Amino acid sequence: MGPDDPAPFTLFNAGGAAPFLLIGDHAGSAIPSALGDLGLGPADRTRHIALDIGVLGMGRKLALLLDAPFLHQTYSRLVIDCNRDPDRPDAMPAVSDGTTIADNEGLDALARQARIEEIHRPYHAALEAIIDARLAAGRQTILLSLHSFTPIMNGMTRPWDIGILYWHGRIDMAVAMLHALAQRGDITVGDNAPYAMDDTDYTIPRHAISRALRYAEIEVRQDMISTQAGQSSWAQRLADTILAAASA
Repeated sequence: MGPDDPAPFTLFNAGGAAPFLLIGDHAGSAIPSALGDLGLGPADRTRHIALDIGVLGMGRKLALLLDAPFLHQTYSRLVIDCNRDPDRPDAMPAVSDGTTIADNEGLDALARQARIEEIHRPYHAALEAIIDARLAAGRQTILLSLHSFTPIMNGMTRPWDIGILYWHGRIDMAVAMLHALAQRGDITVGDNAPYAMDDTDYTIPRHAISRALRYAEIEVRQDMISTQAGQSSWAQRLADTILAAASA
């Protein structure tokens, strides 16, 4: 990265006193100046292949409602996907939802390592340091990973408004959120849908499951949080759900 490029992550509301720690692996869309446009046009750089649309705005609003810190990635998931093991080929995808990422094709080991060292590793080191400090201070920590999903994928319409993802470990927070959301009756909730958490995921397994922390991965449909009004509405809905689930 060059001297004028932004830092690889941002910590919003760092002094938040709640037990919740919010993260956004795909909240940003920046591309280091040295990488140009990755061979993509302007429209593709704002699509779901480049970032989780709406998560940055929703996450900041939710952080304030909960009084929780929000650590989020600055750079596009097409530069490097911080929810993937950096050694996986799809951490720097050459194709995403049918779109070729021209400048990711044929990356050599040196180019891949630069992205790992300058973006992926600092983000995860920051998250690890925050959790370490909280645990050392005896603070309860519930890790909540914020994502969004495209309404149509591979030509298939997805019926869910929100999905809650979980895998191993302390799944009680995720299950309680599922129950709280289902009780509302006005939204369609996915249980490990539209994605099921598994060993392709990196952040929650590394930072929450490995430490026996309570956690949930939250996926909101992108067309519902593409505006500030939608982000505010869903931030309030999630805040109510999270608080109810945490006390269940």
